[in-house]
Amino acid sequence: MDFEIRDRSVNRGCRSLTEERRVYFQLMEQGVSHREACRIVGINLRTGKRWRNGRAPSGGTGRALPVTVVAPPPGPSRYLRESDRIHIADRLRDKATVRAIAGELGRSPSTISREIRRNRHPVNGQYRPHAAQRRADARRPRPKPGKIGENTALRDFVQDHLALRWSPEQICQALRTRFPDRPEMHVVHETIYQALYVQGRGELRRELTKALRTGRTMRRPHRQSSKRQPRMSKDMVLISERPAEVEDRAVPGHWEGDLIIGKGHKSAIGTLVERSTRFVALVHLPDGRRPAQVRDALIRTVSALPTQLRRSLTWDQGSEMAGHRAFTLATDIPVYFCDPGSPWQRGSNENTNGLLRQYFPKGTDLAHYSREDLDTVAAELNGRPRKTLGWETPAERLHKLLTA
Repeated sequence: MDFEIRDRSVNRGCRSLTEERRVYFQLMEQGVSHREACRIVGINLRTGKRWRNGRAPSGGTGRALPVTVVAPPPGPSRYLRESDRIHIADRLRDKATVRAIAGELGRSPSTISREIRRNRHPVNGQYRPHAAQRRADARRPRPKPGKIGENTALRDFVQDHLALRWSPEQICQALRTRFPDRPEMHVVHETIYQALYVQGRGELRRELTKALRTGRTMRRPHRQSSKRQPRMSKDMVLISERPAEVEDRAVPGHWEGDLIIGKGHKSAIGTLVERSTRFVALVHLPDGRRPAQVRDALIRTVSALPTQLRRSLTWDQGSEMAGHRAFTLATDIPVYFCDPGSPWQRGSNENTNGLLRQYFPKGTDLAHYSREDLDTVAAELNGRPRKTLGWETPAERLHKLLTA
């Protein structure tokens, strides 16, 4: 290794000593004495001692805290290493910008900015790498107490609204609206999910998972929907021929429809969702779901709607809609059919069916529910704030459209 012995008498001012620091430790590892390594590198003995032993804690006894120099593992790290923090300190002395430092370390500028803000000296604001490393190490141990578990008022608010079958995201938005100036009452929806599902926390009552839309007691990854074969192909008008005004949801009166099926596939409830307002109407099918029964029940339901809310209906290719032509003749509402295995083409209705499973769990005999029961459930859904509506409720948005 070739390194020029530098004259310490030359004042080089406050500058980066990154290369000198690296060579100093190389010499020490080769068995060169501390004094000789300092002479070769061209640094003061105190500087070399500080590099080797770390800085003495301010206000203490003056005893230096030892710093073990360990070669960083190869490859990128999720966390900043001590060598990264040394580089940050050196470059800050050079008056380098945060973005320049981030580019040199291959990190995001926000990572460097956050590191300096969190780990600098709390009094004089200086960034000292070894002290910053100790602060970061002290903050890292897990598990940490959760925000919901430490705040009784927050926990009660979340539990009360979960009992009302509000989704975690709706609850988070309500917290920010109700307590705009209290950040201790603000959480993200993932925090609520973890408080419910993560073992050992116990921040929320485990039985509240039954109030979630899925009702699952354990989290499950998303899976691809199974493909369905078309069950009806006669006289269908496909969704590709649907008017463009339906797609942008600007004009109210276009509906998406489907059935939720009960125990043994012997009972069902029809669901209708208005695309613009997400307003829900439930179709009572007490006698079954044969095509004639579905046709007549749909005619009764849509006939009660205002004229401006009767423009079109989009359905999947289920055999229950075999009477769609008679439905169109009776109501003057055209029916458009989705492509096979494409539930996203009726996204609002699929979402609503998932919400309805909170009230009508799978395996339930849906024939037991009366018309009044369905009206009560629909009113509760239409009274829930929806993110896609700017946290208005479907009932509020529909009322605005009808009174405009």
